[in-house]
Order: sequence, then structure tokens, then C-alpha cells
Amino acid sequence: MIEILNPAEVARARDTGALVGRILQEMKSRATVGTNLLDIDRWTQQMIADAGAQSCYVDYAPSFGNGPFGHYICTGVNDAVLHARPRDYALADGDKVTLDLAVTLRGVAADAAISFVVGDTPPPETLAMIETTRRALAAGIAAARPGARIGDLSHAIGTVLSKAGYPINTDFGGHGIGSTMHQDPHVPNMGRAKRGYKLRPGLMLALEPWVMADTDELVVDDDGWTLRSATGCMTAHTEHTIVITDDGADILTRAR
Repeated sequence: MIEILNPAEVARARDTGALVGRILQEMKSRATVGTNLLDIDRWTQQMIADAGAQSCYVDYAPSFGNGPFGHYICTGVNDAVLHARPRDYALADGDKVTLDLAVTLRGVAADAAISFVVGDTPPPETLAMIETTRRALAAGIAAARPGARIGDLSHAIGTVLSKAGYPINTDFGGHGIGSTMHQDPHVPNMGRAKRGYKLRPGLMLALEPWVMADTDELVVDDDGWTLRSATGCMTAHTEHTIVITDDGADILTRAR
């Protein structure tokens, strides 16, 4: 299903996006050396409830997961890159953390992810990987405008990632979003320009470049959800929800 939002729905989407951005930045500020991932999940649950919003994750049970996700935020540490279930783990100095969050507020969803390093000794190669995903996301957003095609966004994202030397997995990527979290069209992180669905105002997309340092293969944790790099290498993931406008694209989940 591909939804095109009307102006009233876009206005509500801006509120949802602002909430997602605010929660992610708050969790980033609380994630320090010694912070337990289960506490991050608990704090997120409380902020969602306080805002009168609903989690897109807690009851989510797609074909690629093992039953309902059961938590409110994804917390990927180091080699964990996607769908990472919170667990009883205290963050250590130098850990890379990826927080991925989707909520629904007044019938419209928004989805975003940030990666960062906790502690005083961030590995330069990890910081470079995170920055590459940010640059790739910026390139994808810059290519998003009415009349462009999904392949234009994928090509822009993939060009940045591949030039930096990272292998690219296309099994998971960006997606349409609206009244539900995951919709068509799929937006792979590598693709051919001028191919695919044509963008139009009111279309919402979650774009999410993610990479692993030396592989494009994933393995699934025993929890049935957490996706890790097959080699145990470092990973990074950055995501924003955008809406196509008459002039280009607006970022809805930017921290305000």
C-alpha cells in the first residue's frame, strides 16, 4: 500500500515526527557509560505514554521477526545494526549505540534512528562510519522531490556508501510510512536512477542508510529479532522520516 497524505494528515505527521526526534535526543542524552539498555526502553515507554502516543514496536509481529517485538525502542550495540531488542546490558566506554524508534500519534506514524558512541574514547573508524550514514541520508533527502523516482534516492544513498568502501545490503532499507509504520514503496540503499515509483507531494518515506564495516551479510540473534553483522564487525544506522512537498522534501523527525 502506498499512501498519499492530505494537508491535515501532513500536519499531524509533523507532530509525530517532532515527538520521535525529541525522544531519540532525550535517550541519547541519557545513554552514558553504565546505562542499561532496559532502562532506555523503560524511559522511552514512559515518554510515549506521556505524549498520548502509541508504540509501533511493542506488538509488532512481522514475518521476519519471532513473535511480537515486545519493547518500545531498538537498541543496537556495536555489531547489532537492525531490530535490536533491548536486553540486560550496561553500556561500556566506546560502545556504538543505535536507537531506532517509531510511534503513532493521532493516526500518523513516524520512524527515525540515530547512531552515536558513548564514553570519552570514541573509535575514529566508528565515528567515520556514522558520519557516512549521515551523509548518505542527506544525499537521499536532497534527491527527494516531486517527479523524482525511488531509484534516484537509492542511487544517491548507495553512491555515498559505496564510495566510502562499505558493502551494501539491500534486504532491508527505507520504506513508505503513513497510517502504519511499514508501507510500500521499498527504498533500498542502492539502486538505479530514474527507476521505480514516481514521488508526489504528500508521500511520506522513512530513509535509512545502514552499513557494516566489512560484510553485507546479517545473522539473527537467539532472540529472533536482533540482526548483527555476520563477521561481528562494527555497524551504523541513521534514519529520518520525510514528506515530499511541492518544493522538495521536509524532514519530520529532526530534533527541534
